[in-house]
Amino acid sequence: MAFVKLFSSLLLVAVLSWYRLEAFPGSGLDPEFYQFSCPQANEIVMTVLENAIVKDPRIAASLLRLHFHDCFALGCDASVLLDDSKNVVSEKNSKPNKNSLRGFEVIDEIKAKMEQVCPHTVSCADIVALAARDSTVLSGGPHWEVPLGRRDSTKASLSESNRNIPAPNSTIQTLIAKFSRQGLDEQDLVALSGAHTIGLARCATFRQRLYNQNGKNQPDVTLERNYYNDLKSSCPKVGGDNNVSPLDVSSPVRFDNTYFKLLLSGKGLLSSDEVLFAGNEQKAAELVRTYADDEDRFFHQFADSMIKMGKINVLTGSKGEIRKNCRRLN
Repeated sequence: MAFVKLFSSLLLVAVLSWYRLEAFPGSGLDPEFYQFSCPQANEIVMTVLENAIVKDPRIAASLLRLHFHDCFALGCDASVLLDDSKNVVSEKNSKPNKNSLRGFEVIDEIKAKMEQVCPHTVSCADIVALAARDSTVLSGGPHWEVPLGRRDSTKASLSESNRNIPAPNSTIQTLIAKFSRQGLDEQDLVALSGAHTIGLARCATFRQRLYNQNGKNQPDVTLERNYYNDLKSSCPKVGGDNNVSPLDVSSPVRFDNTYFKLLLSGKGLLSSDEVLFAGNEQKAAELVRTYADDEDRFFHQFADSMIKMGKINVLTGSKGEIRKNCRRLN
């Protein structure tokens, strides 16, 4: 009888392990990765974020963006967190990141608490992925099970950061190409762009749309007129580079589908937003309409696309390391 019970237990473990591998095929990741080694991991991330977002609601969007910028350079490996050092040229100095990427101090705080409770166990890469999910949830967006078990990179790539992260004035063709390079399709592109339902953008990232579209010294014709006039008041032709405007003018701190509704009416802040609908790419435009009409469908696809993005070129097993300090190598 004891042998039968033991066999049944081992069979159950094998079945559950197979199920988790089938749920996240080929990634080497598992939502239950820290179930025994650090069961408090999710709670620690959520507790820190609850306090951080109360102090600065914008930080939720910043942490979502941090995950995106990390995954698009080398993969989801926390390379974006590394500071300059003798052996590292930081990705923080790239054009998409410099004077723009935020949230590093929040990641530091989470990591410090993890090290107190579960020393040398939870990777910085997993912390970034969990922080992106919890920032979404705390802003009113969907929840998803984050596959875990990433390890941290022992290098950074300034060149990949500059080359792979789409610019705010990207055409729809460039966006599709850069997402495809990461194994993400057009559906992922439109859904993940929906992260712009929260957060702010600097004047420097959208000034060209107001004053010098295509070098013709005129505004982007896709901008709704009253919206255009409002933007001009906060983003002058000269100066004010760091003045900020909400990416979603209607509900800038709530994760919802309003972003897509605004695209339909010519109120996408960045050119890379508006081209999803006005860029003469039929599938992208249809997806914008779909998500504008159906928030649940957007939420479901956003969660699926975040899981998919979070598996880009991950380091698992004995690859990489578990950093003690997210800003530097061990």
